[in-house]
Amino acid sequence: MPSGIDETALRAAAEALAGARSVVALTGAGVSAESGIPTFRDAMTGLWAKFDAQRLATPDAFERDPALVSRWYDERRMRCARCVPNAGHSALASIERVITARGRSFTLLTQNVDRLHLRAGSERVIELHGSLFAWRCTVTGTKRDDLPMPLPNYPLQSEAGGIYRPGVVWFGEELPAGAVRRAARAVESCDLFLSIGTSGVVYPAAGFIESAAGVGARIIEINPEPTPLSHLATWRFAAPSGELLPHLFESASFT
Repeated sequence: MPSGIDETALRAAAEALAGARSVVALTGAGVSAESGIPTFRDAMTGLWAKFDAQRLATPDAFERDPALVSRWYDERRMRCARCVPNAGHSALASIERVITARGRSFTLLTQNVDRLHLRAGSERVIELHGSLFAWRCTVTGTKRDDLPMPLPNYPLQSEAGGIYRPGVVWFGEELPAGAVRRAARAVESCDLFLSIGTSGVVYPAAGFIESAAGVGARIIEINPEPTPLSHLATWRFAAPSGELLPHLFESASFT
């Protein structure tokens, strides 16, 4: 048990989880940081220290220098591939399996682009910001999840005569409309919402927490530091998700 955790509150949150009919979890960079994946703004050092990450994460940057941007994202992709899911990822996968086996609803919304939730065994995942592993053709929009690592060329030419771009949402781009619609539907019908390792400042993802509160869902926040939306939490646990989530799962008496 992480130090300083109110065990009474943990039991109450676990009871709510066990009895919920529709659960939505939102995860942010804090979850993956425990697997050794740095947050976006610290994503690269060394060779890339002289570059501003935010200036590499725009459509204009890709148009201006597709080789540079492709290489930067490919190195991020390879770094993520070397990391492994942590106990928090595994606990969420276990929660999903138990809840869905009982005929209830579970949806995992993630702002992360590293695919660690899928590798941990989660299946009902909505990737709000896309994925480092699903590059798409600039001509046809066709996605490829099987591109070699590393890419043989920067940028990599597509079969349709375009080039492959990283399948992530860049600054200035809208989130995938289908993903947002599915996320909104899940939130509208949930009675328990978990906000895990997310700062609560990046919209529209942060808006899902507010929407959940608006429909009367109880909210569990797991984050070492308070967030601007902590006041909406029914239960708040100041702990890393990799330490807290396994205890939450083990304390829940699913029936």
